[in-house]
Amino acid sequence: MMSPKLVASLKYYGISPWELEVLYGLLNGMFRVEEHPDPQQYEDYPTMLDIALPLAFNEAFFKWFGISRWGKVKGLLKELKRRRGSGRTIRIFIRFFGSPNIIFIVDLLENSWFNTAIDKIDFVLELLPFQLDPRKIPQNIIDVIYEFDETTGKWNLHTEDSQHTYVFSQNEWKLT
Repeated sequence: MMSPKLVASLKYYGISPWELEVLYGLLNGMFRVEEHPDPQQYEDYPTMLDIALPLAFNEAFFKWFGISRWGKVKGLLKELKRRRGSGRTIRIFIRFFGSPNIIFIVDLLENSWFNTAIDKIDFVLELLPFQLDPRKIPQNIIDVIYEFDETTGKWNLHTEDSQHTYVFSQNEWKLT
C-alpha cells in the first residue's frame, strides 16, 4: 500500500494558466498540490505566488526533491518576473514547514536582483546551522523570514514572536 503524498499549497493571483500548469507539473510529481486562487492582496503587486511546501528547508529536502527539479522551479520563478518586467510586478513567498518554518519573500524591483535572490536561496542551507542554532535563536519562534538585501547581495533574516521582532546580525539574534 502506498502512503499518501504530502500536500503542497499554491496560493496566487495574476498567474497565467500556462505558468500555473508548469509549476503544478513540477510539484505534482512529488506532492499532492492544492490550488487556492486568491483575490489581490498586495496593492503594489499585480502578481502574487505563495508556494507552501510541507517539508523542512534542509539538505534532505533537496536530495529528495532533486536538484534538477529545483532548478526548473527557480527557472520558472525567474521567468515569471521576466515576463512582468521591472518594478513592483510580482511578490513570491516560498514557505518550508519545519521547526521553525522558513519563509523566503522575493519582491525585488530589478530583474537582475530578483534572479540573484532566487539563485541564492540554496546558499542559505550553509548558514542554517549558525543562524538557527538552538542556543542562539529566541524562544518560541515559529517562523523565520528571509528577505533579500540588494545592498549586500545576501539573504537577511528576521523573526518575531507575539511581542518582539528579532534580526540576526553579527552572528547573533538581536531584539529590535
